[in-house]
Amino acid sequence: MTLRLLVVASETPTQRAQRRRHAGASSDETYKETLLSLRPDASVETISCVDTALDPPGFDIEGFDGVFFAGSPIDMQNDGLEARSAANFMSNVYQVGVPAFGSCAGLQIAAVAAGGRSEPRLPHMKAGFVRGITATDAGRRHPLLAGREIVWNAPAMHAQIVAELPEGGTLLARSRHTPVEAAEIRHANGVFYGVQYHPEISLAEIAIALRRETDDLIAQGLARAAGDVDEYAQMLEQLAEAPERDDLAWRLGLDDDVIVPAMRLIEIRNFLSFLT
Repeated sequence: MTLRLLVVASETPTQRAQRRRHAGASSDETYKETLLSLRPDASVETISCVDTALDPPGFDIEGFDGVFFAGSPIDMQNDGLEARSAANFMSNVYQVGVPAFGSCAGLQIAAVAAGGRSEPRLPHMKAGFVRGITATDAGRRHPLLAGREIVWNAPAMHAQIVAELPEGGTLLARSRHTPVEAAEIRHANGVFYGVQYHPEISLAEIAIALRRETDDLIAQGLARAAGDVDEYAQMLEQLAEAPERDDLAWRLGLDDDVIVPAMRLIEIRNFLSFLT
């Protein structure tokens, strides 16, 4: 079966261009590459839910087997044009009934579109990795988390969280400062699986993201100086090039659930299996 997949961007055109300059690809383009690495026989298209100029001609959600929402800095707690556009797009996905998956902002978009609520993450942004994600009883039995231990780590970069799941939402995992790390949402005719973290992002991409957020990391007290961020990012890049470096893994506090791509990508792989 050849899967026809849609990746949805929620970065603005400016944000997409900035990420291309820093990381070589926008978030939706990274997601597309990840999906093709797992299913090279799939057909993968991209679209923006905040920039209609990117809509391909003759676009029809019903023609897809699955929809993926990439991450972005979108602020779903404020009733701005971009947030409304993203929520309306997701509402249409729910109505059509095509199964969907999302990372980070994708989870927030899906929750708000179904009647949930997002808010700023406190005490500060999550930058780099989230430690101690813990599956709920429902999560331990859920196909999205099949293959995960009860507790695991994952790449993460976000300043917003889902504060309240909508009716029809099932909490699958949480962490210390993030009440919803993974969830299933059933709404209208559709089902959404989502995670607050980024299984699709590599160690090298996290290094790039941290350097891009250097000023904010210092302002929030997560780093004392730009050199601290750069040193940490350099270790991530070295570990990405040589994943067998146990010394770097030890210094960074990372395990195979982050370092080994097959383990980092478990949720996306499970969702692709769900589609078939």
